[in-house]
Amino acid sequence: MTPEEPVAGGALRPAAGRAGRARTAPGRAPAGAGRSLPARIAGRVGGGAVRAVLVLVGLFWLMPTIGLLLSSLRGPDDIAASGWWQVFTKPSQLTLENYANLLDNDAITHSLLSTVLITVPATLLVVVIGSFAAYAFAWLDFPGRDWWFIGVVALLVVPAQVALIPVSRLFGAIGIFETTLGVILFHVAFGLPFAVFLLRNFFAEIPRELLEAARLDGAGEIRLFTRVVLPLGGPAIASLGIFQFLWVWNDMLVALVFADSKNPPITVALQQQVRQFGNNVDVLAPGAFLSMVVPLAVFFAFQRQFVSGVLAGAVK
Repeated sequence: MTPEEPVAGGALRPAAGRAGRARTAPGRAPAGAGRSLPARIAGRVGGGAVRAVLVLVGLFWLMPTIGLLLSSLRGPDDIAASGWWQVFTKPSQLTLENYANLLDNDAITHSLLSTVLITVPATLLVVVIGSFAAYAFAWLDFPGRDWWFIGVVALLVVPAQVALIPVSRLFGAIGIFETTLGVILFHVAFGLPFAVFLLRNFFAEIPRELLEAARLDGAGEIRLFTRVVLPLGGPAIASLGIFQFLWVWNDMLVALVFADSKNPPITVALQQQVRQFGNNVDVLAPGAFLSMVVPLAVFFAFQRQFVSGVLAGAVK
């Protein structure tokens, strides 16, 4: 029997059961109600399946690097006879002799040093000059500031190929054509517009109250820049440094035109090896892997700062 409860006037009425109240009382919608079919499928598939797919995609992306590494550890006869995947059934093919030959090749070792001498200054100059310029565009008032910034942004669409001939003539006139300094200056000139654009947008999002509080404490512009802006802009600066390092290290066009033909960077040196010694695989494979592994090592070493800078810029 259903229990009864008193109502106004002394009459009795049946009391609703627990299940009945659950059906009639307004409550939360059932789980999954109102969600689209793709959303429900994504919710069920998420987790382990998605991670497995991402791992497969990552392995597929790394396959060329893995193949180059294994090829660099095989002898030239083995490379000519079969593919690099044969090392899984014949691990005796692996040897470090190729890297010993690479260290004996003066052209490759000198080109690695030349690449470092070009990449490090070009990266540091772009980061330092771009940071100062971005702070000026973000927080300093000077005549024509917005128009100057529009001009900097407009330079982003200028391709480097357009400037090769006029800059070559300019460098030849001042005596820095086919020198390391010429390559560095070209990379700095074409890296600064992107650096200023990226860092200016990031610095402009810093709360104005924070900068005004520092000024009230007696901080000048240099102290304000070094003690407040730079620490807060660390992720964006790290992202810029990684971008610039990868661009300069992997560049071949600018190095092919402006670098010293007798002491070129690694990209040009490998291209010369292919042209002169087409079957010199025991030197080309380890040299190409070294030229690839250095940018990868830099990226993975600073990946946390890189991701923080990218996400911060996306959110802001």
